[in-house]
Amino acid sequence: MNASRVADGIFRLSANIGSEILFEGMWLLPHGASMNSYLVKGEQAAIIDGVCDWDGVPETLYAQLDEVGMNVSDIRYVIINHTEPDHTGWLRSFSALTGDFEVLITARGLELAKAFYDLEVPFRVVKSGDSVDLGGGRQLVFEEIPNVHWPDTMVTFEPATGTLFSCDAFGTFGAINGAPYDEQLDEMQLRFFEKEALRYYANIVARFSQPTLAAIAKVRKLPVRIIAPGHGPVWRRNPEFIIDLYERLAGYGKGPAKPKVTLLWGSMYGNTEKTVAPLLEGLAAEGVESAVHQVPQTHIGTILASAWESTGIALAMPTYEYQMFPPMAAVLDELGRKQVRNKLALRVGSFGWSGGAQRELEEIVARQKMHWQFLEPVEFRGAPAAEELELIRRRARELARQVKAAALA
Repeated sequence: MNASRVADGIFRLSANIGSEILFEGMWLLPHGASMNSYLVKGEQAAIIDGVCDWDGVPETLYAQLDEVGMNVSDIRYVIINHTEPDHTGWLRSFSALTGDFEVLITARGLELAKAFYDLEVPFRVVKSGDSVDLGGGRQLVFEEIPNVHWPDTMVTFEPATGTLFSCDAFGTFGAINGAPYDEQLDEMQLRFFEKEALRYYANIVARFSQPTLAAIAKVRKLPVRIIAPGHGPVWRRNPEFIIDLYERLAGYGKGPAKPKVTLLWGSMYGNTEKTVAPLLEGLAAEGVESAVHQVPQTHIGTILASAWESTGIALAMPTYEYQMFPPMAAVLDELGRKQVRNKLALRVGSFGWSGGAQRELEEIVARQKMHWQFLEPVEFRGAPAAEELELIRRRARELARQVKAAALA
């Protein structure tokens, strides 16, 4: 990856991380991810956001600075929009190379930076409305957007070009290989990054949807012409695309979402698995899109993305030792943590000597304040009989009708 020109006096520096990395130590990256940093040149220079400290990554950043004729020692300001280590890990390396710079950061960010790095470098706390003049008609203006997705987050706006440096806001998963700008993406690539934005949002940002909506309201008051995020493409042909997408995804936190049902199923000996076909048949009979994920085989990050954009959830799992099938309980608890709320839902499943899965399901939904509205469950002992399979088919059709009515209202 080479440095590239975003706009007059602004350059994108980037490093990709591969699929062998688990983002935040838990999220799969089947298509990798990019970590973007930006150099802004006036009479003085500023670097906005940064990269992690993994082997070779800071060196990639420094090599790209060389490409655009910038010495590390000539950078006057380091702007930290967000203190998470994937954007700030390089600070130790950077501070070892030069001491003549100032870090601009929010008050909460300063607390976190000192806790993570304990660096003896000059910090300046900034807040909404503060700015720094780089000279040559170049100015940086700061706006706090707390809790997207850390409490310290801000965005940086450059008025002359209308560039918003948004860090994790408006980010996507997916490595960037030769086409870092939206006008370079064909329709298939655009749809790819739309899906990667959904996974990124559901995995990283979803719990903070209300602060995200508040941040979008602030952003819409600025004359933004370019969105330059910390992960993913730069949006300069149509920045409204990614803003609108984030607004829609954040809105799914209240519900409804798409007219879609996510079917999660797990089975020990194949009895509950027999319900998958009639569930899908019932949904299809009403023309409702479905996505099927087996638990625990499907990674939770994939399940979160699917559930987040679905208005309906169908659960098929057995009772296990008086409680829910344990992998499904873990998935549902994580859905609750990420505030996957206000879904229309149906649960079916097998039990042997005793039930109990339904009781634990209700406990998790109540404890996590998920506010799911359930149809009457269908439980059966052992293997499902023909009449029970038909009842499941009818229940799925009822769920599908409710999903359509809610999503299309």
